Amino acid sequence: MNWLGFQHKESTEIDIPLFPLGGVLFPGGVLSLKVFEQRYLDMAATCMKDKAPFGICLISSGREVGESAVPHRVGTLAHIDQADMPQLGILMLTVRGGRRFRILSTSTRPDGLLRAQVELLAEPARLDVPAAQQGLLPLLQKVAGDLGPEKMPEPHAFDDATWVGYRLTEIVPVQALAKQKLLELDDPLSRLQILHTYLAQRKLVV
Repeated sequence: MNWLGFQHKESTEIDIPLFPLGGVLFPGGVLSLKVFEQRYLDMAATCMKDKAPFGICLISSGREVGESAVPHRVGTLAHIDQADMPQLGILMLTVRGGRRFRILSTSTRPDGLLRAQVELLAEPARLDVPAAQQGLLPLLQKVAGDLGPEKMPEPHAFDDATWVGYRLTEIVPVQALAKQKLLELDDPLSRLQILHTYLAQRKLVV
């Protein structure tokens, strides 16, 4: 098993509902969502009943609320970990990122919910963090300690280049589109190189 909790799998096609957002979810990451539109309340209820994920994608054009937004083609499966309704019509969700996917086609339901036929992307084989990027680890270890396991869930995998790259991308102060580009990279070592260059330029790592 890997840190995502499942065996590495080859590409697979599935049909899922989509939740376009102004942010990016990464495999193994945690995200809090405030859900109040009826289409997404219904979606969440169905996903919880069926124990099924939905897809989170960064919005390419449009807005989170109202008419269906156009999502970027690569997103991440969202598995509901916790759900709470502090007041009627407001659902607070905590989701955890699963596998990445690429949208093949989309359709819009009468209630405005976007559904997609997606290809689940195969997870890369585990790779060690190269010596040239080892300087990233002290920063990530400190942030993980500060955030705690609720915001950076265990098990931590500081020896896994993919895990390290995803967690660092979550915390770097860059625009969502830059995070999206890093999510889309299939090569975890390229992701680490980009992150190391960015952070070293700002004297945050050696």
